[in-house]
Formats: sequence, structure tokens, C-alpha cells
Amino acid sequence: MRKVYLSIFGFSLLCGLSGYAQIRQDSSASKPTYVVSGTSNQDSTHYNPRRLKLDEIDFVSSYYSQNGDHSAVTGGIGTEKVTDIANGITMNFLWENHNLNKNTLAVGLGFDAHTAASQAYINKTGASSTNGTRIYPSVDWTVENAKTQNTFGLGAYYSGEYNYQSIGGDAHFSIKTDNKNGEFSAKLQGYFDQVTLIYPSEFNPMLTNVNNSYGGDGHHNSGNDDDNGSSPRETYSASLGYTQIIDPSLQIAFLADVVAQNGYLSLPFHRVYFSNGKDTIEKLPSSRYKLPVGFRLNYFMGDNIVFRTYYRYYLDNWGIRSNTANLEISYKVSPFFSISPFYRFYNQSAARYFAPYEEHSPTDEYYTSNYEYAKFNSQFFGVGFRVAPPNGVFGWQHLHELEIRYGHYTQTTNLVSNVISLSLGFK
Repeated sequence: MRKVYLSIFGFSLLCGLSGYAQIRQDSSASKPTYVVSGTSNQDSTHYNPRRLKLDEIDFVSSYYSQNGDHSAVTGGIGTEKVTDIANGITMNFLWENHNLNKNTLAVGLGFDAHTAASQAYINKTGASSTNGTRIYPSVDWTVENAKTQNTFGLGAYYSGEYNYQSIGGDAHFSIKTDNKNGEFSAKLQGYFDQVTLIYPSEFNPMLTNVNNSYGGDGHHNSGNDDDNGSSPRETYSASLGYTQIIDPSLQIAFLADVVAQNGYLSLPFHRVYFSNGKDTIEKLPSSRYKLPVGFRLNYFMGDNIVFRTYYRYYLDNWGIRSNTANLEISYKVSPFFSISPFYRFYNQSAARYFAPYEEHSPTDEYYTSNYEYAKFNSQFFGVGFRVAPPNGVFGWQHLHELEIRYGHYTQTTNLVSNVISLSLGFK
């Protein structure tokens, strides 16, 4: 099964763009203006106490479907049909401390349910389950300094699915320039996974006495045909960014990430067929390093049109090189309704360990037929609709915004997918 899950991409894109669409610097001001809402009692020391309150609730739901004919479960051939329904809710709590610093606590919970036709072929009888679920709660605390507007925060995450468990954490901060028109940001993250060792049914009897290693050249067999224990995988990343407001109409940003992975990076239910007709399970190195760098430019053309552009170059030590170019144009039809068509182009070179069905040599040290590592081009395009009337959506004051986005994805490997997402914002 090839786990593309563009629903998650759509989920993240939708949340990020919805939030960004509401942020624009006032053209008559030299720095952003922050307004504190609500009422409070001020004492003689000018301390303005603010108790914890639920400020906003964001709900996102998406439906994703894909089809293709290069399943990694069956060695690079066979169905890649997947459907996925993702739902997530985030509650944002606000309060101020004695220094009037604004504290934000974001508590989130996500749940996915998916079906994958290729999962049935992990067992050659086709008897294994084709359904799966994933749950991923998260919590993030951020404090903003009232004077400098600098921020610092901590986050924690969990994700669990049938074939892995993951916990993660991060520390993040941002520092504004003196005139508040520039901002440097950084985030340090760590994820610690346990990958469940689920093997193709025909290999379980062979693996009892094979050496266990991260590199994928063998694993201990406990005798259970479905679950042979687990292996660890660690991911560490540092994300750096600098954003600059050039003038009221132009904003730019420079972005860079450094990512290091160690541990079991293969999936044991991915088959590989050699040129001599024999087959085995996928074997990849036990470490991987990634370096994406990007540039973002947003241009406000008057009051009704916003151009959002993005470019990213990516490389890793497995031999993949890729380019991503994205353009979104947001047009405000009325003060409360906007339309946002978007287009993304992506291309990548193949990893040095990839080869199609029956093209790997038996003497190869590492091997995979997962088309995630193949050479391909892709396109992702669609449109979003956002409404945010002052009296609330459908006259419901607490529902302050609604956004619907649809995207269509095509890949030169014959993979095709569609995703539709709904976002609701409650105040």
C-alpha cells in the first residue's frame, strides 16, 4: 500500500491558508496593532487581569480518495486505491499573566479512518483487514511578550495507527525586529516512533533465525503471523524562517529545514521482486538526512486580490532532488466572500535505492519498489471558497468563518487523487 494521504496535506494547507488569509498589516501603520478584547477591572497598579477563556474553536474535515497501479505491498504493481476521512478539532484558550503577556493554549484532536485495497495483499490469501484508523491528539502552549511581541512555546504530540505509534515534542520561538516589520522564527522537533513489524504472509516462516537489524536485512519472528514486535525510528528537525514586510503590499519569507532520521526506515510489508524472479521485503538504510529550503512571496494588489507564491528545493542523502512551485490567488468578491484558485507543480528525481517490479539486482545492498521514491512529476490544483460575514455564517454569530477547498492531484506514475475539505471557525 502506498500511503500518500493527501488529505493530511489538504488538512494542513487548509488550516494554514485560512489563518494566513486573515493576517494583513494596516497600510497606515508602521507596525502591527494588537487589540485586547473583553472587559476587565483595572487596579491602581495598572494590572489588567485576564482569566483563562476559550477564544476560538477550529474544526476541519476532509475526504480523500486515490487510485493507481504501483502498490508497494505487491512489489510496485497492483492497486493503490485508498480512501481516507480525516477530522480534526482545535480549541484555543487565552489568558494574560501579571506582565500582560498573552498566553495561548491550543488543544487538538484528530481522527482518520481509511481503507486501502492493497492491504489485503499483505496476506496472499487476501484475508487481512483493509480498514485502518489513526488518532492524533496534540497540545501547544505559546506565550507572547507584551512589549517586544516575541514568542516562546512548547508542543507535544501523539499519533497511533495499526502499524506504528509515535510521540513527539517541540520548542519554538520567534523574535521580531525593532520596527516589528521583520521576524525570525525557529522550531526544534523530535519524533519517536515504534514501527510494528507486519510481514507478508509468505515470509514469516523464513524469518525466525534471520539477524535483526535496522537496515532491513532481517528481523526477529515471534511466531505471530500478524505482529512480530516493533522497531524504533527517530526523527529530529530544525525549522528556521525569516519573514520581512517590505511595504504594505509585499511580504517575503525565507525558510529552511534540517531533518535527520535514524532507525528502521523500511516497511516490512513492502515486497521487492528481483530480476531473477525471486522476492523479498524492502530494505533501506538506517539513516536519512533531508534539507529543504524555500522562499515565499505574498503580494497584495489593492484590497481585493492577494497573490501567494512559494518555491522549495529539496535534497537528501538517498539521492532525491525535488522542486516545488505553488501559486494561489485569493480574490475578494465581497468584503465577506473570497475565492482562491491554486496550483502546485512538483518534480523529483528517483532515490538511488529504487527500481520498478523485477528490475532490482539480487546483489543490490538496498532495494525498494515504493513509488514514493521513484522519479515523477505531479500537479495539484483546485479552488477554495471562504465566507466570513460580520453577523456569522448563516446568521450564527459564533460561526465566524467557513471555508471549502477542493483539490485534484495527478502524478506521471498514473496516480490520481481528489480531496475536499471543510473548515469551520467558531468564536
